[in-house]
Amino acid sequence: MRICRFLFSGTSWQTYILIGFTFFVFPSEGFSQNVRVREEIARLLPIEKLSVSPDGAVAGEVVNQSPNTMRDVQLLIRQEWLWANEFKPSKDDPSRATYVTLPQEIPPGGRLPFSYKPSPPLPKAAGSRFITSVDIAGLTEVISATR
Repeated sequence: MRICRFLFSGTSWQTYILIGFTFFVFPSEGFSQNVRVREEIARLLPIEKLSVSPDGAVAGEVVNQSPNTMRDVQLLIRQEWLWANEFKPSKDDPSRATYVTLPQEIPPGGRLPFSYKPSPPLPKAAGSRFITSVDIAGLTEVISATR
């Protein structure tokens, strides 16, 4: 009961109603966040010059083709193990998935090279191999305010 009296004493209840009304009527103004589909992200931030060495090291460039600065770009590097005999795979699966966050912002039209070396190194087995793929897993798009 004391909490209710404290929150709604005097004119403070009017302030809470005004704040609640503002977020109810203008929710996008208070919390501006959009989610993009994977295809749109791949179009805006393509990965070019991708190379994978036999030891599993990955290198390439992320290109910003959007009109906005991108930061906190997160890459998902998947290294999937293919057994020599897929009909009788072993119980040990050395496949890996690693998230790598790029350390710098990418300005509009800019490029940012990246490299990744797995630690510990990828195992080797006769006839078996890894297939490596790199995708954009997350990002923050910096959109300048317009007035």
